[in-house]
Amino acid sequence: MTSSSNDAGRVHVVLAGGGTGGHIEPMLALADALTRRSTAPGGAPRVTCLGTARGMETRLVPARGYDLRLIPPVPLPRTPTPDLLRVPGRVVRAVSETRALLTELGADVVVGFGGYVALPAYLAARRAGVPVVVHEQNALPGLANRIGARVAARVALTVPGTPLHGGVHVGMPLRTSITGLDRAARRAEARAAFGLDADRPTLLVFGGSQGAASLNRAAAGAADALTAAGVQVLHARGPKNTDVTVPARPAGSAPYVVVDYLERMDLAYAAADLALCRSGAVTVAELSAVGLPAAFVPLPIGNGEQRLNALPVVEAGGGLLVADADLGPAWITAELVPLLTDPTALAALAAHAAAAGTPDADERLADLVLDAATRRGTR
Repeated sequence: MTSSSNDAGRVHVVLAGGGTGGHIEPMLALADALTRRSTAPGGAPRVTCLGTARGMETRLVPARGYDLRLIPPVPLPRTPTPDLLRVPGRVVRAVSETRALLTELGADVVVGFGGYVALPAYLAARRAGVPVVVHEQNALPGLANRIGARVAARVALTVPGTPLHGGVHVGMPLRTSITGLDRAARRAEARAAFGLDADRPTLLVFGGSQGAASLNRAAAGAADALTAAGVQVLHARGPKNTDVTVPARPAGSAPYVVVDYLERMDLAYAAADLALCRSGAVTVAELSAVGLPAAFVPLPIGNGEQRLNALPVVEAGGGLLVADADLGPAWITAELVPLLTDPTALAALAAHAAAAGTPDADERLADLVLDAATRRGTR
């Protein structure tokens, strides 16, 4: 163990959530919640993040001020390929190196968020006798978390009913810039920042950091119908989709603002009355946390998890669900224009969306993590 004397009595939490933003963002939100726990035994827990050299975590984790230690990646082929034969050897190496790292760090608990960083962390923690906490972001768990749940002291779920043994619903840990957002108080500032009018109903269109072609086509195709009805649009098309353009609106018309990327999602959420978007786990959680209703368009490929991610909010009356194949200018004109021009209906949707959110998920998960670490210390 290499912890300094200044760390005596502090809980050391090791977080494994590298790879994609869907794993990294909740990991960092939990890290922030843990470091706020100044009244914990020995002071605020020490936090170390695990990642690999090829993931986004090499940029995002240090930028947030957390220590990052690298371990070998263990990518798991989704279909049988010759590469599958190499997986056992990779696992053995990664687990061995990760176990040595956990011992060096003096880890009291390991928290995993799924993906190829979490699997060796779960297995190494099991061998080292360190308790494991699993957090699953999606309605359908991946292989790493299905394995991790079998050895975990605690299993936390974002979506109620996710099929993991012993799972407890806590929600999705999110940045405080999102969970503390007062949309109404920031609306005028947000709309001004994007060049939008202060008092028009506003549709936010985004398809993730890279954009989504079907959403881009549908929204741009409905531009005339939206703005003619007095609805203004903030449309993030994605940095590679520069072919998506909308002609300038006539003077006095509702604006249609196209941007490549939204650096400030908090301001985008504050500016909007309704979103048209995919239903990735973080997106669904952020929208419900801030009380912004949405028309969710699940990704048409994969295992169907995006549809399941959105269902709890939609069934609670906080949004709409439309298949990618059914989305088009005609659907937007028929379904969203009447909604966006009905303040009473929008307000009801927003209230139901907010009721489905869990803005304190970071604190709930921090409670589970510290409880697992404390129980280990009393054995």
